[in-house]
Amino acid sequence: MTKALLLINCLILLIGNCGAPLMMRLYFLHGGKRVWFSSWLETGGWPIILFPIVSAYLHRRWTQPQHGSKTKLFSIKPRLFMAAAAIGLLTGLDDYLYAYGVARLPISTVCLIIASQLAFTAGFAFLLVKQKFTSYSINAVFLLTIGAAVLALHTSSDRPANESNKEYVVGFLMTVAAAVLYGFILPLVELMYKKAKQQLSYALVLEIQLVMCFFATAFCTVGMLINNDFKAIAKEAREFGLGETKYYVVVTLTAILWQCFFLGAIGIIFCSSSLLSGIVIAVHLPIVEVLAVIFYKERFQAEKGVSLALSLWGLLSYFYGEMKHSKKKKPTAQTQMPITVPSRMESTV
Repeated sequence: MTKALLLINCLILLIGNCGAPLMMRLYFLHGGKRVWFSSWLETGGWPIILFPIVSAYLHRRWTQPQHGSKTKLFSIKPRLFMAAAAIGLLTGLDDYLYAYGVARLPISTVCLIIASQLAFTAGFAFLLVKQKFTSYSINAVFLLTIGAAVLALHTSSDRPANESNKEYVVGFLMTVAAAVLYGFILPLVELMYKKAKQQLSYALVLEIQLVMCFFATAFCTVGMLINNDFKAIAKEAREFGLGETKYYVVVTLTAILWQCFFLGAIGIIFCSSSLLSGIVIAVHLPIVEVLAVIFYKERFQAEKGVSLALSLWGLLSYFYGEMKHSKKKKPTAQTQMPITVPSRMESTV
């Protein structure tokens, strides 16, 4: 069940991580200008999570009739609620940093910068949850980080038209900051799981997702109110390059796809670790880059090619190390069985 759940969350993350950045960039390419509104969309679809939570509640009612009316819709306790709320506020800040970067940079460049997030995830995972590393995982993190750093050599080579060099550099730095912050958030979620002091289930993970996204959305709502974004949405929709109807389709799909991203990310942490969640996110980034080149006709310079090659090399290194490590564990278990079983029988006799 754990492996099946892990696979499901990887697929959910694949859908969200590949689709959400492209939809967000589509918003900016065709006349969208509201960064706070775009960041709000990253977690604004949180009511969607209520459907699986209610389904899990009804399932508990049907399968545990002895509890009856004592069955609660929400099982999250105050301690865990407060921790999820605090992480949610950090997520709201990360939403804004990321949305600002997407508004200023080509999506292929954004993806390669976000690849450096894995290095920060690994570092914070080591500090917060005592993540163990192998030579292969260290090599993977190093290559992915170097691959992202290559982009800094010619940061202005893919600067969009009608955008100043200053705006491009600020967008670049904002995206790096988003990578650092989310690299901290992933291990923080894992630490929250470890310190929860209540039995974790996937239904509880959904509740944590709901709380985190609610407070992240509240953070972005304050920014929207200050920036008067709510008043500008109707006008922006009328002036949208693809038409008013498609404007609302784009923003709705963006909100849904980002929910897939966040649910997949914290679901993988629940099934495995924050490091694996960061690695799976990094695995999808080359796919997004290729899709951006195909659909948005973005340029793919030599720096991006080198960065992509280093990223793929790093990912192959990590998975090769994991396969080698798992093969070592299986023979060990098999050779120990004939030794331990007879000894127990002899001691019984």
